[in-house]
Amino acid sequence: MDAITENLDLFLSGYWTSLKICLIALVGALVLGTIIAGFRVSPVAPLRWVGATWVNMIRNAPLTVVLFFFAFGLPEIGILGSYWIFGISALIVYTSAFVCEAIRAGINSVSAGQAEAARAIGLPFTATLREVVLPQAFRTSIPPLGSVLIAMFKNSAVLGAFGVGGDLFSVSETLTSARGYAATPVLVGVAVGYLMITLPAAGLLALLERKTAIIR
Repeated sequence: MDAITENLDLFLSGYWTSLKICLIALVGALVLGTIIAGFRVSPVAPLRWVGATWVNMIRNAPLTVVLFFFAFGLPEIGILGSYWIFGISALIVYTSAFVCEAIRAGINSVSAGQAEAARAIGLPFTATLREVVLPQAFRTSIPPLGSVLIAMFKNSAVLGAFGVGGDLFSVSETLTSARGYAATPVLVGVAVGYLMITLPAAGLLALLERKTAIIR
């Protein structure tokens, strides 16, 4: 395991970079997925069409295709940026489709009487969704959202292949290709790094699920 001990600083740097990618993508996917879920249940037909098209197109496309589109397709139409921005944006967009469906399922689980009561006192659709429906829907959505977000943390490893430097994936390429270390111990170190992200996240989500179950 000399590859790990001799390059511990590099692994730690890669871990923090991967963690930063995961946290940015987590916030972005939750926000964007919630907005698209609102479109999916909107009384405005064009918004429902936009939401359904977004989910059906992105959820049924491989992550690598979405990454290729952002990294190589957007520059072709004049949208320029770094691979860091394109990679994280692609991960957010891809994950948002799955977040949307998890939240939409939660919205559908809320009693219709809740929304009807909100409309009866004069709340518009957006206020009803924000103040009444979504707080209850998020509690129900925690288990499927947890699975989606854990999958997103693991999918973040793919970004290293698209030039998002400094993450754990890039560390493995640097050590095996540039410095000649054996692949097995390096990959063990990378796997441990991702476990240090996903296991605490899974534990936190399980705790949150238990807390909200007591509230319900």
